[in-house]
Amino acid sequence: MPFLPRRIWSDEDWYRTQLGYCFRDMDEKWDVFVEDHVVFPHRSWTGHGVFEATFAPADGGGRQIAEAVAERDLERYRGDDEYDCLTLELVLSAIVLGEPSRELRKNWWSRPDPEEVGSTDVPAWLVRHSTLGLRADS
Repeated sequence: MPFLPRRIWSDEDWYRTQLGYCFRDMDEKWDVFVEDHVVFPHRSWTGHGVFEATFAPADGGGRQIAEAVAERDLERYRGDDEYDCLTLELVLSAIVLGEPSRELRKNWWSRPDPEEVGSTDVPAWLVRHSTLGLRADS
C-alpha cells in the first residue's frame, strides 16, 4: 500500500490489537489476528485476508504501521490506495479497539467506495455497512 495510516498506536493500543478480534454477530464483518508484528484483518464470513499490516516501534514510543498490503483480487475485495488506507485504520480503531473514530469515519464516508462506483441499485449506506460492519458491543 503506498498510503499508510499515520497514527501512532500507544503501547496499550498495541497490546489490545495483539489480542485480535473475532466477530460475534452477523453485522460484524471483520476477524483480526496478529502473528509476531503483523496484523491480519480478514473478512468474517469468507475468511479472506484483505490486509496485512506490519507494525514497528515508532520514534518516541508506541507502534506504527511500517508497511501494508491490500487484496487486489476484485472477486474478493475492491479498493483503491486512499480508500484502503482509511479502511485499514478504521478496522483497527473502530472494530478492534472499539473507538468511536468520528473524524476517521467522516473522512471514510467522504471518499467514494469502490464497490459503489457505477451502482445505482444498492443504497450507499448498505454498501458501506457491508464493508465496515458494526461492532456488537459499540
